[in-house]
Amino acid sequence: MNDIFQGLNTRQREAVEATEGRIRVVAGAGTGKTKALTHRYAYIVNVLGIDPANILCLTFTNKAAAEMRSRISAMVQSGDYNDFVCTLHGFCVKFLRQEIYRLGFPKSFTVLDEEDSKAIAKQTMDEMGIKRTEKTVKQFLEAIGAEKALNGYIQTYMLPGSKISDEMRRTSRLCGYVSRQMKHYALDFDDLMNVTKYILDHFPDACEHWQNALNYIMVDEAQDCNLDDWDLLERLSAKHRNLFVVGDPDQAIYQWRGARPDLFVQFAADKTIILDENYRSTPRILDIANCVISNNKNRIPKDLFTRKPEGRAVIHFHGKSEKEETEWIVSQIKAILSGGARPNQIAILYRSSYQSRALEQELLNAHLEYAIWGGTRFFERKEIKDALAYLHLVNNQDDDLSFERIINVPSRKLGRKFLDSVRALSESRGISLYSALQIQGDVKAAGFIGLIEDAKQYAREHRVSDLLNRLLDRSGYKQMVREDQDEDRLENLDELLSSIRFYESVRTPEESTLADYLQDIALYTNEDHRKDTPTIKLMTIHQAKGLEFPYVFIFGLSEGIFPNMRTIREGKTEGEEEERRLMYVAVTRAQQALFLTESEGFNISAKTNKYPSRFLAEIKRDLLVTEGVVSPELWKGTKNISHVLDEDFEDERADYNNSPFHLGDTVTHPVFGEGRIVGANKDYTSFEVEFDTGSTRTLRAGFLKQSDLPE
Repeated sequence: MNDIFQGLNTRQREAVEATEGRIRVVAGAGTGKTKALTHRYAYIVNVLGIDPANILCLTFTNKAAAEMRSRISAMVQSGDYNDFVCTLHGFCVKFLRQEIYRLGFPKSFTVLDEEDSKAIAKQTMDEMGIKRTEKTVKQFLEAIGAEKALNGYIQTYMLPGSKISDEMRRTSRLCGYVSRQMKHYALDFDDLMNVTKYILDHFPDACEHWQNALNYIMVDEAQDCNLDDWDLLERLSAKHRNLFVVGDPDQAIYQWRGARPDLFVQFAADKTIILDENYRSTPRILDIANCVISNNKNRIPKDLFTRKPEGRAVIHFHGKSEKEETEWIVSQIKAILSGGARPNQIAILYRSSYQSRALEQELLNAHLEYAIWGGTRFFERKEIKDALAYLHLVNNQDDDLSFERIINVPSRKLGRKFLDSVRALSESRGISLYSALQIQGDVKAAGFIGLIEDAKQYAREHRVSDLLNRLLDRSGYKQMVREDQDEDRLENLDELLSSIRFYESVRTPEESTLADYLQDIALYTNEDHRKDTPTIKLMTIHQAKGLEFPYVFIFGLSEGIFPNMRTIREGKTEGEEEERRLMYVAVTRAQQALFLTESEGFNISAKTNKYPSRFLAEIKRDLLVTEGVVSPELWKGTKNISHVLDEDFEDERADYNNSPFHLGDTVTHPVFGEGRIVGANKDYTSFEVEFDTGSTRTLRAGFLKQSDLPE
């Protein structure tokens, strides 16, 4: 018992001993929440004597679950923990292995991964005569997921005796997709949760068995739970009411994936414990984090503190250009390394993946090894390699690799048989594929040949940046990316064009020809970066969640970039608060030193001049040491942009005030019965309603009525 409490502070110990009832632990960044959770598991087993088979301990990633199992195994006797230390969907699989026989499935049912789901989608689309591209397959699967959320598909298509005609398969995408799943007794990711909930709803004995069995339920990262997750947790814990949720609304950065941090904030707890002693960062870093996040409203108030020494001052660097900003970062990294730090102790964080380009080039110039964490290097991204392949082919028509890459991107309807004949001609005559295409001749190929020949002429008198812009437009490549609705890829293409314009601005026209540019860029793309040496880490802030580094740089703190303008325009107040939580997450990754950087110039994302981020403006000046001169006009620009958006928020607040319903209201529907408002669209014209039957629907206001209040 003494071992269980060893190393715990007062509040962590309080969380460990709070075993009965609905307990909420608000755990700030770096406050040892995993320690509290795993020690609590050991306390329940070692001190209370509960069988591990009666404890469910959930988290959101397999990596986190493995870490928990490892820590628990060191504190309990061998065998005193089980498979119920897992992810939420991992639990659903274990549940269904025991219960899915009720739907006529074998215990050995298949769980579909992403590629399996795509394969079934493609088969279904082919049968229905739907055009099949990467974009349409992705949209098809998104539509299937949405229909499964709203449709009683389990009763209609998956139960024994379900009648599915060929006509239904041909005319209903959901029917076609699910019927193919059924041939293999296969469930996709959405089904795992949906079928689990269906069995709990429709088989009272199964529901009673699991409610009885799970004496204690513990949930990590509960701020990331969506509505279905919360619904399942509430059902499973209904008998014993021992539901222990750990999370931090200030680190909720996945609302775009359906997370509902407001449900953690509104959680009806018998007891709330706040972990606010940070073991990661210095006081100066925590002052920055507290200062920024205090501007959010949808949170549970707390101020992180630490017993660590004061530490280094937090530096805000303002550059006159992005080049100056990246050069300053590299100079600071060199100083840190010369002081004895290792490269893998340094991380550079940014809001969007396209921002890595400027950093990568500066690090390469300085011969500093780096790695893109959880992502792809800028010049290795598909859209960048495609764009450069167009330039390579214009520069050299003998470049067969570039030809193969782009001949059908975007699709030109050049079939495999035709292209095989082009390859055969190329080999038999010893000529390039492009020359073989010109000889072969084809109406469909004529457009591609015309595009390259036009570009060859254009390149003689125009800059590389103008040439690439023309190629991306005339080839239809940009239009293809726009239709895919992939903003990241569009931003990457814009960043490539921006980098070429910078390349041209610092060289004479004679030094920045197409051949010169391609030769120079090859030095960046051909370097060997696959050494196993520790490297500086570059990553988006989303990828940094859960990590920590002694030295952290937050790069590109400009309005429109971070916070992201699109997120704020689309999400308004919620969007701004999510961006501020991202800033909080970024700041709290730092252990010893934090550097915040931004620069003047043109913002390619927002298509405006660059101004310092509002998050910098929210930090008290005495908490920062500023290097570089920020003119009052720039801060005024920051304020003006924020003010324009504040007017948008006023419109949103007006919509809310005039709304017929609000969060938590009880309403009735003529078909679905009585339910509770749990969400709304941006204009408060449609509402998400959770009905007493357990189902959730999104319904227009006109179809709902306020429930009669009791007299």
